[in-house]
Amino acid sequence: MIPTGLDRIDLRGIRARGNHGVFDHERRDGQEFVVDVAVGLDLTGAGENDALEATVDYGVLSQQIHDVIVGEPVDLVESLALRMVDLCLSHPPVQWASVTVHKPEAPITVTFQDVSVTIERSKQ
Repeated sequence: MIPTGLDRIDLRGIRARGNHGVFDHERRDGQEFVVDVAVGLDLTGAGENDALEATVDYGVLSQQIHDVIVGEPVDLVESLALRMVDLCLSHPPVQWASVTVHKPEAPITVTFQDVSVTIERSKQ
């Protein structure tokens, strides 16, 4: 839950193919990951002054998230989500971030729609 007093920017459904996973075939063949990001920050200055520097450029942030998905492989979706939440918090105006990583092609033997991990962190 976003802390009181913060505004929010959401990016939903960032898709890319990554080679994350514990199994050899996941690393070798890769699979699609879908990421939802929410960042909490004070948007008063951006709104009042129409100033990009007072907010987070969501075009830049979405590319950075994409680059993490296609970047250095990790075993766990939890590790991938933590990398992304730390990336979000590296943007100075961001005080809180939530990242959900969906792994719709997870190697599960039962019928399922989605597997996801959500990590939320704040600077406070």
